[in-house]
Amino acid sequence: MAVAPVTFKTINPANAYLARAAIERYNAATDAYIPWTGGEPNVTVGFYTSAAGTGGITGLTDIPLNERGRQQAAHLARALADETLHAVYTSDLQRARDTAVALAQACGAPLREDAGLRERHFGHFEGATFDEIAQRWPEDALRWRQRDPHFGPTGGEALQAFFDRSVAAAHRLAAAHAGESIALVAHGGVLDCLYRAATRLELQAPRTWQVGNATVNRLLWTPEGFTLVGWNDTTHLDALDDATVL
Repeated sequence: MAVAPVTFKTINPANAYLARAAIERYNAATDAYIPWTGGEPNVTVGFYTSAAGTGGITGLTDIPLNERGRQQAAHLARALADETLHAVYTSDLQRARDTAVALAQACGAPLREDAGLRERHFGHFEGATFDEIAQRWPEDALRWRQRDPHFGPTGGEALQAFFDRSVAAAHRLAAAHAGESIALVAHGGVLDCLYRAATRLELQAPRTWQVGNATVNRLLWTPEGFTLVGWNDTTHLDALDDATVL
């Protein structure tokens, strides 16, 4: 098994070292072979956030892209038009799907929906702002801020269940495209889960990394799991204001 090479605009050298180490461990443990070329890791899967933006918790609420989101999606599509993508997978929520349509058309890749890439279901939190949640449901808000893995807002999804669902979907899609490069157009919560999976950070660890709208995030997949290669690349958004951070 070989992985098709991908040229990428930015790479953190420390992350490149980790990716190469993951490849070497996998090659040593199996009869398969993943090549390393040009001093950069070959990436099987790239992740892209959808472009949206609202005042309240969105979750599964199916809102369309706003004007800024449409502009970000267009810039993302143009920046990645020359990428060799074998498929673009998207959450079935319209803000992600509309972003994915622009990307798939620019790359000439087939577009497929997958409900496993949906944002977390926030139950009765959806539509409320952070301040409103703290005022109306203080005990729930505390458990949410503490990142209690077993907590889910009434009618919503527990953090651990969301993590398991998101990472399992990404593993499943990547495994179906061994030796190829794909894009996943998802949501901020999904990206947070994938960052944690790739860096082996626990769910309760506070977020110290950015998850921006319409940013480019690259991960290496092997059957061992994910390794972080590049994160929160916003160079394609320089013509716009700074990327909105979720």
